[in-house]
Amino acid sequence: MTRYLQVITTTGQKDDARKLASALVEARLAGCVQVLGPITSTYRWQGAVHTGEEWLCFIKTSDDRYPALEEAIRGLHPYDVPEIIAVPVVEGSRSYLDWLGGALRIAQDADR
Repeated sequence: MTRYLQVITTTGQKDDARKLASALVEARLAGCVQVLGPITSTYRWQGAVHTGEEWLCFIKTSDDRYPALEEAIRGLHPYDVPEIIAVPVVEGSRSYLDWLGGALRIAQDADR
């Protein structure tokens, strides 16, 4: 049975988030990417506390697509150390999860 994930990343520019979203959906590494923002993030980087505006990406994928998805994010992302956090989808609407599986299926079939 396929397990689904929601992967989270942030970017500093709206255009970067949109480009990332398009690339991931085009490659069928994600069935959907929602871009929210701007948000305000406060974080520690290189010994100092920073606050900045970011764009939050919620990426819907499956656990078997995750390794390729992470590789794609790292390759496309402008940050040296991008946030990439995957959270399992424990429950969800059957019709939505069926749609998500279909949106990812062509890429999965091509890998075989």
